[in-house]
Amino acid sequence: MGGFVLYYIYYMVYLDYAATVPILPEVSKTMQKAERCFFANASALHTPGHLSKNEIEECRELLAKMINADPNEIIFTSGATESNNTIIRTFEGCQIETSPMEHHSIIEAAKVYRGKKSPKLFSFMLANNETGEFIKIPKRKTGAYYHSDLTQVLGKIPIDVKKLGLDYATFSAHKIGGPIGVGVLYVKDGAPFIPLIIGGMQEGKRRGGTYNTVGIVGFKEALKFVNKNQTWKIYDTRIRELRDVLAKRILKEIPGSSLNTDINRRKSLPNILNASFSAAEGESIQLYLDAEGIIVSTGSACAAGDIKPSHVLMAKTGDAEVAHSSIRFSFGLENTMDDIDKVMEILPGIIKRLQGISTIS
Repeated sequence: MGGFVLYYIYYMVYLDYAATVPILPEVSKTMQKAERCFFANASALHTPGHLSKNEIEECRELLAKMINADPNEIIFTSGATESNNTIIRTFEGCQIETSPMEHHSIIEAAKVYRGKKSPKLFSFMLANNETGEFIKIPKRKTGAYYHSDLTQVLGKIPIDVKKLGLDYATFSAHKIGGPIGVGVLYVKDGAPFIPLIIGGMQEGKRRGGTYNTVGIVGFKEALKFVNKNQTWKIYDTRIRELRDVLAKRILKEIPGSSLNTDINRRKSLPNILNASFSAAEGESIQLYLDAEGIIVSTGSACAAGDIKPSHVLMAKTGDAEVAHSSIRFSFGLENTMDDIDKVMEILPGIIKRLQGISTIS
């Protein structure tokens, strides 16, 4: 499979892959070479510029093939947040409908730009980043446009933007072992589009700014890894088994535990498990686990430092205690059953200790 090694300082188990995937060794090696070989401005007319641009176009063509799009429908951005903001901004003043479980880059942008005029935009992520559960994209309505944040699903399940009926879709390189700082926006040919970043001819005048060529080269290498190893098959089998074993052991071995993820195969991604532990605060659980070298998160990593309960779990359960006591475990290709055993050696004791000092009745 090629695989990769995580270089921990002291970490025993990394279970925060939904936040970011450690960069693949193949990607790191390729990017180091690209820094020397493809350093030129990809918009330049000279030969070094053409060589850089060729690398960018190869990545564009590879991703387009993977998601059943045309290469000219792929726009490179700095990440999923920029891509999401770009589409919401395109529909400024229009009706914008989203699910209450969207990423903050959709929810907050929609608050700013939502209006009452037509056309209408539906923006519904395919799978939630905190629970891993699938969200149903509304049925097509004449005259409306459809966007989906597919950041969490790339490499985990096959993607076909045409079968999904999408006009727009969002992706991010670091979710598949590529570099942070590279994103993609799929824009169906003919769909409305207003650039968020202007002032350059790049991307057919759709996104100004000098190309992050080295980052895009890294993204291409990560996409090649996904294709070569058909990672979606590994996630659907081995990784799903790890997730499900942990879910069952948590329920069996930890009193007061509950799942916020429906682990039914048709209901959620195979690599994310969100669980709550009554009378134990999520941030405390996370810190105790971190001290033991087990890395997890409390919901979305993008909202770190926010003391409010997860908006996703509040929308799902309406229970602030459940939301505050939640932990997200998210798996990657390097996790093994030994990692599950290590978690369950330590987690029950942490929960028992926290429940013993809790002031929550």
